[in-house]
Amino acid sequence: MHPIIFFSKMDFSQSNLFGYIEDLQELTIIERPVRRSLKTPEEIERLTVDEELGDIERAVYLLSSGQDIQGTSVVANLPVLMRQNPAETLRRVLPKIREVLHVAGVEMQLTAAVSFLTVLQEESVSIHTYSHSFLHIILQNLEHRDSGVSNAWLETLLAVIEALPKETIRHEILNPLVSKAQLSQTLQSRLVSCKIMGKLANKFEAHIIKREILPLVKSLCQDVEYEVRTCMCRQLEHIAQGIGTELTKTVVLPELVELARDEGSSVRLAAFETLVNLLDMFDADDRSHTVLPLVKSFCEKSFKADESILVSLSFHLGKLCNGLYGIFTPEQHLRFLEFYKKLSTLGLQQENGHNDNQLQLQTLEQEKKYISVRKNCAYNFPAMIVFVDPKNFHLELYSIFFCLCHDPEVPVRYTMAISFYEVAKLLNPGVYTIHKELVTLLQDESLEVLDALVGHLPEILELMTNGGENSGSESKLLSIPDLIPALTTAEQRAATSLKWRIHEKLLQKYACLPHIISSDQIYYRFLHRMLTIILTNNVLPVQKAAARTLCVYLRYNRKQEQRHEVIQKLIEQLGQGKSYWNRLRFLDTCEFIMELFSKSFFCKYFFLPVLELTHDPVANVRMKLCYLLPKVKSTLKIPTDKHLLQQLELCIRKLLCQEKDKDVLTIVKRTMLELDRMEISVDAFQKRFYENDLLDQEKERQEHLLLEMEQLEKEKQQNEGRSTNINDKMFEKKRRDSKTSSVLAKSITLSVPGSSSGTSAGKEDKKSKLVRSQSFSTQALHPKYSNIDKCPNKSSATGYTSSVSGMGKSCMLSFSDDSFRTHSTGNSGNGAFPSSSSSRNIFNSADQKNNGNKESQSRKMSIKNRKSNS
Repeated sequence: MHPIIFFSKMDFSQSNLFGYIEDLQELTIIERPVRRSLKTPEEIERLTVDEELGDIERAVYLLSSGQDIQGTSVVANLPVLMRQNPAETLRRVLPKIREVLHVAGVEMQLTAAVSFLTVLQEESVSIHTYSHSFLHIILQNLEHRDSGVSNAWLETLLAVIEALPKETIRHEILNPLVSKAQLSQTLQSRLVSCKIMGKLANKFEAHIIKREILPLVKSLCQDVEYEVRTCMCRQLEHIAQGIGTELTKTVVLPELVELARDEGSSVRLAAFETLVNLLDMFDADDRSHTVLPLVKSFCEKSFKADESILVSLSFHLGKLCNGLYGIFTPEQHLRFLEFYKKLSTLGLQQENGHNDNQLQLQTLEQEKKYISVRKNCAYNFPAMIVFVDPKNFHLELYSIFFCLCHDPEVPVRYTMAISFYEVAKLLNPGVYTIHKELVTLLQDESLEVLDALVGHLPEILELMTNGGENSGSESKLLSIPDLIPALTTAEQRAATSLKWRIHEKLLQKYACLPHIISSDQIYYRFLHRMLTIILTNNVLPVQKAAARTLCVYLRYNRKQEQRHEVIQKLIEQLGQGKSYWNRLRFLDTCEFIMELFSKSFFCKYFFLPVLELTHDPVANVRMKLCYLLPKVKSTLKIPTDKHLLQQLELCIRKLLCQEKDKDVLTIVKRTMLELDRMEISVDAFQKRFYENDLLDQEKERQEHLLLEMEQLEKEKQQNEGRSTNINDKMFEKKRRDSKTSSVLAKSITLSVPGSSSGTSAGKEDKKSKLVRSQSFSTQALHPKYSNIDKCPNKSSATGYTSSVSGMGKSCMLSFSDDSFRTHSTGNSGNGAFPSSSSSRNIFNSADQKNNGNKESQSRKMSIKNRKSNS
């Protein structure tokens, strides 16, 4: 039975691994055409070239008798030939390329255009030689019947024009351009002439442009083909920059006004965009009397008859409003603002319940157009804040800002996320008003939006928490609680996605949080999360980003107990982890610690755990450790860390003697040579290490400052706790005093003055006051216990304590004085503040001595009285 079971298992596994027999047959059928597509022996013979030929001979041979693909490879290799042997290439190869290009296909033409441009950029030959050899070939192929090829050669020519001298341009390009721009020439020729004229406008003086180029410009602006008019209209901006303000006003502006009323929508669009780009060249009179009426007509027609301009209008609206800001009346200002608001919600009326029958029949193209319009409005939002003044943001633009941040389309929210930092900078005094939108974008369902927002997240968070009118006020503190959950949600959503680069970027930006929120909030909400990512994530860049951010959090943590806990977890879970991957990440983390912390900090906590990895069973860990050892040695200071240096040298010797892996042993030997060449810094400053020592000293000073701040906070909390206890006791005693005073008042009214009961009550009252004053003095004088430790001997101490009982009247004053002294002397450390138990013992002994003195005095008085009575 066993063989049968065995064979059945084998059959089952084969069907899983290889599939059915029919599938194998299909694979053989698919493979047959591949064999048929191989080259025949005759084709291989034609493609074979003699190996003994040189580069130049081989190029000439392939261009003369080779196939198209071989000729194309020679043309692509032209820049290399020009670098190696420019003279022979120009003499023998370039004429052959010129002949081949007359009958070449599109691929070779495009390759030649790119190669010619590369030769120009690499400056393989002088510009004079280039213009003599290459320029004619470029000009011959400008009017190729394929528009893609023609545009490729045109781009090469425009780049060449930048480098050519004026005389060459005049004779080789400008003079032939007059005939090429005539109406009798082809459409492609006239389009090329328009673009060349736009480029030539910056190469000649204004009088040459006026005499030789402007007549051609006017002619092409009146061309019968709308493509030519559109192309020439877009070049008017470059021509205006070349001829200056006066000629622009008298020649270019009238042409733009006429083109703005053209029958072709593309011509009108080009005229509008050119007007916007040339606003700075027009004076206030031209803007108010010529440009503004045109813009108003564009805005009116955009919704009624000419929707083709709507997208462009929304894109340029911010620049337009700020360019015309000085000539707007209040009504026009409000009108353009309302127009922007209308564009910002275009296409959303259907969702908001304002739908019309025509809106329900919107085509897909219209929806795409409306999305583009709202996206452009989001792009222009910072410019519109400047237009309305940031002080009026909440009244005028906040509702639009809310709508754009909550737009149903991702491209709109993405654009808002990109411009969020600019908005926050403009609203710096009132930045707290857009905090909710920041939380909304952090929690956006699209990771693209989160990615766009994360780019400037540290700056945004700093403005949110530190900027604004109410910096440090309640509004700032209230903004933190809902910000932290949004940050954690964003990180978790990025972690669960497959887009690890966004997660890495987010973790890198979260390193700013110590400057934004408190140390405890980071410890409980973010620090342990970073450690979890290091331990569980499978993407190395994400793990490294989390490790570095964790080290930053550790660097700014203000509680020593928490720091020790994190350090212990790093050593136990990473440095001593079961997975070699975790031990590798421990070495990465140590590298970040050496970067962020002082040398003494690393030597104190991480030096020996790192050296323990020399005994790691995995060769990759030992290899990475060897690469890290020079940095580890650079953290040592002599003679303070002499014992650590001995440990390091011992580990190197063990590796040299015991290492069995060849690769690791090679790296160990190389590392040992590098360690021998290294010089160790000493405790005192040296000139060669001066900058590094200063930086390390600053890091160490900041670390000590954190410890001192932590100690001060503890002392402050202790003092506050003592003061609250004292205040509670004072309140209780006052309450008792009030009760006793009321009881005494009643007894005084009922008793007869001068009687024995009244005198006894007065004596009891004095006794109770004395007891209360003594007990309060012992409680109120806690801050002065530090002086007790300074007493030279026991007698002086007892003398000081015995004098305390006589300070009942000045107890309140001494308490208030010393409560202020504790804050000023807080830097002295724990030694200035003895424990409460020791202080209690001292004062209890003092009270016992005082009571003993009183009892002895009373006994002596009673003995004297007895003797006198006897």
